[in-house]
Amino acid sequence: MSNLVFSQNDRQNKVFAGFKENYNAGNFENIFNSFSIEMQRALPLGKAKEFFGGLKLQAGNIKDGNFIKLENSFFAVYKTYFEKSILAVNISIDENSLINGLNIKPFIEDDKSKLINDLLDFPVDVAKSIHSKTKDFPDKTQLSIATLKNGNVNYYGIIIENDTIKSIENQNRIFEIGSITKVFTATVLASLVIDKDLRLNNYVNDYYPFAFNNNTKINFEDLANHTSGLPRLPKNLDLSNELNPYKNYGEKELHEYLDKLLEMENSTEKKYGYSNLGAGLLGHTLGLSQKVNFTDLLEKRIFSKYKMKNSYSSVKGIENKIVKGLDSKGEELSNWEFDVLFGGGGILSNTEDLVKFAQAQFDKSNKELELTRDPTFIINDKMKIGLGWHILKTDNDFNWIWHNGGTGGYSSSIVLDVEKKNGVIILSNVSGFNPKTGNIDKLCFELMKLVEN
Repeated sequence: MSNLVFSQNDRQNKVFAGFKENYNAGNFENIFNSFSIEMQRALPLGKAKEFFGGLKLQAGNIKDGNFIKLENSFFAVYKTYFEKSILAVNISIDENSLINGLNIKPFIEDDKSKLINDLLDFPVDVAKSIHSKTKDFPDKTQLSIATLKNGNVNYYGIIIENDTIKSIENQNRIFEIGSITKVFTATVLASLVIDKDLRLNNYVNDYYPFAFNNNTKINFEDLANHTSGLPRLPKNLDLSNELNPYKNYGEKELHEYLDKLLEMENSTEKKYGYSNLGAGLLGHTLGLSQKVNFTDLLEKRIFSKYKMKNSYSSVKGIENKIVKGLDSKGEELSNWEFDVLFGGGGILSNTEDLVKFAQAQFDKSNKELELTRDPTFIINDKMKIGLGWHILKTDNDFNWIWHNGGTGGYSSSIVLDVEKKNGVIILSNVSGFNPKTGNIDKLCFELMKLVEN
């Protein structure tokens, strides 16, 4: 996200040009030094480096930027062309030309897509909802949707071709599910707890032959509910491989991080801080605890148990089943590959398999799944978190469980009402970096309301 604010056009353009130069060169400390004192307090150096590093991983370098307008008399809005997406960069500056406001967000054009709605075989309200949330996505976009009402399932597949949205049967096609993987990683933990192989308050440190940096202690529950204090990504993750960022991050790199580089973001108070690193560490440690690879543990305790025969930990051998991922411009991408951080986002699956997992949630006798849904931390007055699952407050109570996912070429979302046996699952090849990727969650919640009414 970005908002750029300047007092005069020449100063505005000069600050933006400096920001672009330093960002592309990876000189994030120089950007920090261009902040006002207040801005430096709001976004400390470590946070700034993490933010800009993550942005570069997601969007790539800045190719160009055009001044669009001045908002609220002091925010300068730049339509900024990154390598992977078009974002609005908004900056405000003080009288000394120091940045005192900075945000980056998807750039929204005033023009609306004229995508033709050809979903004639869908219920009218479903077709209307899907069309409204997908009309800005590129050609070759596919969504595979499952809705569950009282446990019964309907599938709705769509593909965009030649400015027309059409129906397609794709519930058996494979997509990357991204961070929905975290729910499965937490479910493996829950199964081991139910079998009394582990306790939630056990320290993961016990499975490593060295002390973590600063003698830091981390338990399993804090990894599963994102309260460990770990950053979103490890600082020794090489972000230069933007098309496959996790592929070469292995056990050696993780151990180096834990041993020498680990720094916690929590001080004394426990806080929620979403962490891909934390979920990856959880999965890897669960494997160590059982003396197997985590993916083998996942296959045994989840895929086999719930008869998920089309869920995978690798693209090898299933290339003909996969829906190709797209970047924000609609160009096909290679799939992401995970090593030691697999537990944070590595699963590939289809809606048929995810329906099986969803229907298993409706079985009140399943103690391991029930454990994942038990609240472990209050995030705010509208959201709690269990193990993996986020628990959302509706008009009635905290009774929806939800997670989403996003990778370079895919976005996904799942929401369930366990008591009513209702739910919606969406898998797509919409890039997680597409400016409108948030529409996948919006569509998921909109369809869920239709299901529940």
